[in-house]
Amino acid sequence: MVARVVAGDSRRVHQPATACFRMNTLLLAPELFTTDSGIPRIMRLYLKAVCELAEKKERVRFVTLNDVSVDSADLRPYTTPASLEQWEACGRDKRRFIRSTLRLSAGVKLIICGHVAQLPVAWLASWLRPGLRYVLVAHGIEVWRSFNFWERRALKGAWCIFCVSEFTRTELLKNIPLDPSRVIVLPNALDPELDKDRVDSASITTSQPVILTVSRLSSTDRYKGIDHLIEAMPAILKTAPATKLRIVGRGDDSPRLQSLVRDCGVSSNVEFAGYVDDAQLRHEFTRCTLFALPSEKEGFGLVYLEAMAHGKPCIAANAGGAPEVITPESGLLVPYADHDALAKACSEALHHEWSATAIRACAENYSYPKFKSRLSSLLST
Repeated sequence: MVARVVAGDSRRVHQPATACFRMNTLLLAPELFTTDSGIPRIMRLYLKAVCELAEKKERVRFVTLNDVSVDSADLRPYTTPASLEQWEACGRDKRRFIRSTLRLSAGVKLIICGHVAQLPVAWLASWLRPGLRYVLVAHGIEVWRSFNFWERRALKGAWCIFCVSEFTRTELLKNIPLDPSRVIVLPNALDPELDKDRVDSASITTSQPVILTVSRLSSTDRYKGIDHLIEAMPAILKTAPATKLRIVGRGDDSPRLQSLVRDCGVSSNVEFAGYVDDAQLRHEFTRCTLFALPSEKEGFGLVYLEAMAHGKPCIAANAGGAPEVITPESGLLVPYADHDALAKACSEALHHEWSATAIRACAENYSYPKFKSRLSSLLST
């Protein structure tokens, strides 16, 4: 008997094994819908792509570690009913994740693993099921380090490793000797769902310049440079006195950042928006003048693309994978943690006449159709 999980329901509907189809792909992810951070966003696009690429008698399964349940409304934009057959949301239970992966890997030809910490489970499935191949999606800082024994063993057994940027590829290869031909750059892509109901930025007028930043406000993510933006505000206000810094995101570092705003004397020019949903995020991008995230450790920087898709110029640190995304047509790069350079770049960008058309053209290089085409070519080799 084969168990089929019903979205938003803990029940399993059983059907005879003779009625099931030949399995094709199993996707593993830390989470898909619990948060809207970068990894879940891109793994949803992998799910969407493999569902759309599945041929007539091929099916897709997925297992997520942190999602408690998966609602059909969340799944609908990223799956096709004809190809998605089974899934399991493990509610942060690691043992359940391992059991579910091994069970759902039966009949599968390929596992796409969304995090290196889960790769040993994919390796175990391939060891138990000869002929099963697995690939890793390497996003950023999680692979810019040395690896433990099981991670190294799993990395060496991977059929391919898809890195979101050349920087991430280089850092990965520094930490483990792998065949470079198996470590391939496959950039992230824009989610077409975020493009829905977009308002033309040209139709929006604001009475004052707005610098937007979007980030987790976590004490473990201080490398994002939100405090640097706050500290740059006094200098920015000297050249653009009415400028507002709007901070979207939430986390345990919020009190420290709010205190920093007061210490810098810019309380009337900095707004904390907290968490916003996708619809509100589109509104934030539409209304801003400039997007800034001077982060030290972005593996790629999907949020820059989202701003660029709205025709907004970006300020990023000249670090990590961001320089591969930001071009002279779409923004400016500054040394990380250089407050004076950051303030100067923001002031320059606020006064510069940017071409929204040219910025959107830069973002179009990372469209979902192009991503799906690249993935299809790689999986066909």
